[in-house]
Amino acid sequence: MAYFGKVERLRFSGRVVVPVIEVDGLVKSYDGRVVVDGVSFSVEEGEIFAILGPNGAGKTTTVESIAGLRTPESGQIHVFGFDPIDDRAEVRNRLGVQLQESRFQDRVKVKEVVETFAAFYQDPLNVWDLLERLGLSDKANTRYSNLSGGQQQRLSIAVALVGQPRAVILDELTTGLDPQARRETWGLVEELRDGGVTVLLVTHFMEEAERLADRLALIDEGRVVALDTPQGLIDSVGLEQRIRFTTSEAVEDDWLRELPEVSEISRSHGEIVVTGNEKLLFSVVSLLASHGIVPTRFQVDQTTLDDAFVALTGRRLGTTDEGSA
Repeated sequence: MAYFGKVERLRFSGRVVVPVIEVDGLVKSYDGRVVVDGVSFSVEEGEIFAILGPNGAGKTTTVESIAGLRTPESGQIHVFGFDPIDDRAEVRNRLGVQLQESRFQDRVKVKEVVETFAAFYQDPLNVWDLLERLGLSDKANTRYSNLSGGQQQRLSIAVALVGQPRAVILDELTTGLDPQARRETWGLVEELRDGGVTVLLVTHFMEEAERLADRLALIDEGRVVALDTPQGLIDSVGLEQRIRFTTSEAVEDDWLRELPEVSEISRSHGEIVVTGNEKLLFSVVSLLASHGIVPTRFQVDQTTLDDAFVALTGRRLGTTDEGSA
């Protein structure tokens, strides 16, 4: 039994027998505008699966459909084998939900909020223990309006977890939080996964997805444009490597151009920037060593999810002008 919930393992000989969440060909429109266009993916038991994309990409509509809060026009959704619309009670007992716009009445107290939601379940977690685990025990009698942004998010997590779900949806969990509160919240999400709770995380923060996700679906304009591990997605776009260094001795451009791994060389304020393929690092280091040159500063620019998003969509995350969806 995990601290945050009772988890029935679905693995046999290391293989997942039934995915926790299955989405196949999901389509949803508003006022004739398609916001989710044939989305398909599955979430395995015990993983953090991230849906990553810009605002307006269809992320929230997708997870609201999974939670049974919206009815899709076509496609199929199963949560632990149940249909979110036809088997609403079965899904609710297994799936906790923290939505992007979750808010509670300003005057209600923290403990009252969690106790109210606990009453919906046959076997809820102990409210006091849950508040203590989420760092809210000293705020139990504090009104919602007097909580910080990070504390309000923790309360939303408490509501999502009080029914001891086997899986939880966390939608834009860290939006509006300061960097410290965001990192503390990331730690809580990792603890959920480590405790056996499957996490479906919705975010538009690249760093968040890269830090937390075991796998992710990259969604843009209502469609899945990539589905992989964060590193697998980065590797799949085949972006070039970039190295920056400075030296006290002269380095000739011709030396670098003779390396077959090098595609571009530039200089700026005494810094040499070399771009090339995945073998670039070894070649440049070997070249400098062969001339007895020790760099005074050496930096390898790592390819990020943001770089991969640009390669796949032609624009940076967050440049969409669509509304939230």
